[in-house]
Amino acid sequence: VKPPPMPMSSPLMGKKKKPFLGMAAPLGYVPGLGRGATGFTTRSDIGPARDANDPVDDRHAPPGQRTVGDKMKKNQEDDEEDLNDTNYDEFNGYAGSLFSSGPYEKDDEEADAIYAALDKRMDERRKERRELREKDEIEKYRMERPKIQQQFSDLKRKLSGMSDEEWLSIPEVGDARNKRQRNPRYEKLTPVPDSFFSKHLTTGDKHTTVDPLQGRAGGLSTLNLPGGLESPYPGGMTPGLMTPGTGELDMRKIGQARNTLMDMRLSQVSDSVSGQTVVDPKGYLTDLNSMIPTHGGDISDIKKARLLLKSVRETNPHHPPAWIASARLEEVTGKLQVARNLIMKGTEMCPKSEDVWLEAARLQPGDTAKAVVAQAVRHLPGSVRIYIRAAELETDVRAKKRVLRKALENVSKSVRLWKTAVELEEPEDARIMLSRAVECCPTSVELWLALARLETYENARRVLNKARENIPTDRHIWITAAKLEEANGNTQMVEKIVDRAITSLGANGVEINREQWIQDAEECDKAGSVATCQAVIRAVIGIGIEEEDCKHTWMEDAESCVSHGALECARAIYAHALQMFPSKKSVWLRAAYFEKNHGTRESLEALLQRAVAHCPKAEVLWLMGAKSKWLAEDVPAARSILALAFQANPNSEEIWLAAVKLESENNEYERARRLLAKARSSAPTARVFMKSVKLEWVLGNIEAAHELCTEALKHYEDFPKLWMMRGQIEEQSEHNEKAREAYNQGLKKCPHSMSLWLLLSRLEERVGQLTRARSILEKSRLKNPQSPDLWLESVRLEFRAGLKNIANTLMAKALQECPNSGILWAEAVFLEARPQRKTKSVDALKKCEHDPHVLLAVAKLFWSERKITKAREWFLRTVKIEPDLGDAWALFYKFEMQHGTEEQQEEVRKRCENAEPRHGELWCAESKHVLYWQKKIGEILTQVASKIKNTF
Repeated sequence: VKPPPMPMSSPLMGKKKKPFLGMAAPLGYVPGLGRGATGFTTRSDIGPARDANDPVDDRHAPPGQRTVGDKMKKNQEDDEEDLNDTNYDEFNGYAGSLFSSGPYEKDDEEADAIYAALDKRMDERRKERRELREKDEIEKYRMERPKIQQQFSDLKRKLSGMSDEEWLSIPEVGDARNKRQRNPRYEKLTPVPDSFFSKHLTTGDKHTTVDPLQGRAGGLSTLNLPGGLESPYPGGMTPGLMTPGTGELDMRKIGQARNTLMDMRLSQVSDSVSGQTVVDPKGYLTDLNSMIPTHGGDISDIKKARLLLKSVRETNPHHPPAWIASARLEEVTGKLQVARNLIMKGTEMCPKSEDVWLEAARLQPGDTAKAVVAQAVRHLPGSVRIYIRAAELETDVRAKKRVLRKALENVSKSVRLWKTAVELEEPEDARIMLSRAVECCPTSVELWLALARLETYENARRVLNKARENIPTDRHIWITAAKLEEANGNTQMVEKIVDRAITSLGANGVEINREQWIQDAEECDKAGSVATCQAVIRAVIGIGIEEEDCKHTWMEDAESCVSHGALECARAIYAHALQMFPSKKSVWLRAAYFEKNHGTRESLEALLQRAVAHCPKAEVLWLMGAKSKWLAEDVPAARSILALAFQANPNSEEIWLAAVKLESENNEYERARRLLAKARSSAPTARVFMKSVKLEWVLGNIEAAHELCTEALKHYEDFPKLWMMRGQIEEQSEHNEKAREAYNQGLKKCPHSMSLWLLLSRLEERVGQLTRARSILEKSRLKNPQSPDLWLESVRLEFRAGLKNIANTLMAKALQECPNSGILWAEAVFLEARPQRKTKSVDALKKCEHDPHVLLAVAKLFWSERKITKAREWFLRTVKIEPDLGDAWALFYKFEMQHGTEEQQEEVRKRCENAEPRHGELWCAESKHVLYWQKKIGEILTQVASKIKNTF
């Protein structure tokens, strides 16, 4: 058997297939380019050949690109780059890209994206810094060169208060005149001589002739032509002006007639004897005013309104408002008679409309109005308003009574008619009328109460009882009954009546509104019914309040009563609160302050005695009692109160110091020394040592004061006031080196004490070391950032040195660091030039609306502009917001001394003494001076005010 034949082997069968076969060629691959073979392009690749003058395929191509040659030329120009020297810059190179003609591939796009991301990242890093720098540059530029808009900003603010009418009345910019008015050509008037008239009488254009026959008879004949003879002077060509028989004008007579006419005109204006005018100027102005229309609208608007209202009247003639509106439109435009005619037509069309009749009565004069009202009554016999109008039209009281009584016969249920009628009667007749009125209107509380007021005590009680039966839901009747009992001395009945009122009203389903009852109590207080007021307060003060809210709500009620002037109501609320909370120190304090401000000294002392009995640990109550006795110059009683306070509060610093002050103020210096020595041994505190040093200092014992200060600093070296006193004692002795050393040591222990930094800086400035003072303040600001006092001192230091530009720069930095500081804004206002102060003050008020220093600066600004009333208002606002600011009181007192009366000066002085201010730069410089330590508030006020100079 033959084996099967083997297949023939092929030379390709053993080779492996290449992996790139069948794959797409890489991007930019050109076949044969690697071995040097270059391809060729045939006509089929690029299309048929085109002549340069052949049109392009785009039928709407723009001019210059409509032929093949134009388009090729344009492409060549785009490809060619401008490599001229004028297009080259040393930093940026050529204006265009050098490689713009090359292909833009994928790696180019990727590189551009990376560069763009880098640029964006770098820009974000520098963005905040760049924006801040640009903002600072803009602000600096605006400060140096302010816009005109900023310079007038304070004036433009006033535009916000303009009304719509004022805004619309501003004339539009532009010349609204026509061409002839803008370019006037004055008419030249040349008087015509009389010879001209005489010449043209016979040879005029009117074709007139003179008949000599008729001329002899003294007449003129005109041909039968249209128009006839026209005379230049009407009536001038009358018989008499012609000379008989000549046909010529008599010039002499024309001159006489002209003179006569001129005489008549002049005699109307001036006196022929003295030459003085006889025109009445007042009458002339009155005539002019009468010619001015009283309405404010446009004539076209009035015509439109008139047309619309006419349409309304014709469409719906029985619509009363249309007639009233039409009449008022005519009244406004000054056509009163037309308005009357219209409204009378309206009464015919709408005889049952009360408003139309009342409008007709208003528009008509006296007697005619009465006739109109009488006609209205016939159509509307039950209209109260028409009867009231009829009574108003009557001038005689008896006639008014007659009208109102007639009205009450027809409308007996009208409370308004009864009240109007009763007001015209005498008391006895009024009582009789009210008796009838309450029968007709038993539900009117006002009528019942008016009757009760006119009756005797017994009858009034009966009237009020009847009123309660008829109106069981009204509280005013009960309150009037309580006031009646109080007025007649039955104060024990007042409480019962008020309690019964609450019970009865509650039983009748009336909600007891606490606010309304308190308001009624305030009215009773103002009317002098104190017992009723207190009874009402006690009855309703606790109604509708949660137990935990009682104290807070009652204190608010008391303050509200004080603000309304109802002091007895407030006293009653405090008394009730003290009964409910006898151990609350805050309630006792509020009651004590109320008595201090609005009560008598006796009532205050009685209250304080009760207070210390309930709250013996409250030092402030003991001190208030002692001070009240001291002010009354009862020093032994004050000592006894302080002794009792010592027993209740042993070793209390406040009571020790109060006792020392009492003795020192009354010149008992030895007793004060002994008390202080005792206090230093039994209750040693920094304040006790400070008061000890101060006492020796003000008495002139400098050595003793120095020793005490040294001893105190051993125990309390972190108490800055001791270091201040030590430095000031050395300054007083003119030991500047020791003072500087004391301040420096104090600042090491107390680096956050502003006063120490300021004292050290001022010491250096006083000795002429301005640079050192400046460096001290810079160091203090580094250790105490955002401190307005230090910034203010830095600004003032530069200002005192005459460096105003540096002061302004520092102030700008200070306001950036402390944007809500009132003292800085107040100083900034007066650092500005006068025209910019107002704008700065507005900015200050926006930042610190309720800061007393800013309010005081605004008051000073108005004072400097001599706006006295506004300045006084701002001073009052300042001392109301911060009564403890002594500078405000001193400036206010100085202002009143210059511009106010003695009463106003005395009022400011009294209010200052009651407020007892303790702070203020100018105030503390005087009140804490060692020479003035015993001066009273009023004396310090006068002294500070005398040292203030109007340099702002």
